[in-house]
Amino acid sequence: MKFRYAILYVDNVEETLTFYQTAFGFERLFLHESGQYGELKTGDTKLAFSAKELMAQLGKTPGLADPAAPLFELAFETDDVAGAMQAAIAAGATEKQAPRDEPWGQTTAYVIDPNGFLVELCTPMGD
Repeated sequence: MKFRYAILYVDNVEETLTFYQTAFGFERLFLHESGQYGELKTGDTKLAFSAKELMAQLGKTPGLADPAAPLFELAFETDDVAGAMQAAIAAGATEKQAPRDEPWGQTTAYVIDPNGFLVELCTPMGD
């Protein structure tokens, strides 16, 4: 078994795909003609988005993202945390934590995407 993709529920799939392409340079793999589902290439695991409207039609009730009390975070690894943060903010993200060096050896920063999801930008972990 392998972890293939994560799906986040959003109001507007196309706008979300565009944000992640612009902010982080991910490649768009797919946007369904309905505009209700799309996927991005992020490495071995895909990042996917489904419209809240579609989930409601399927009998699901997605919760709202709360940047003050997140239930999860997306973590994107980069050698240039400060540059990645600047690009994300230019694309529409909000700064949550400026880049800082952590005691375990990583540099980390956090932004909130336009949907309210917490996104960590970090350097690779040491061996």
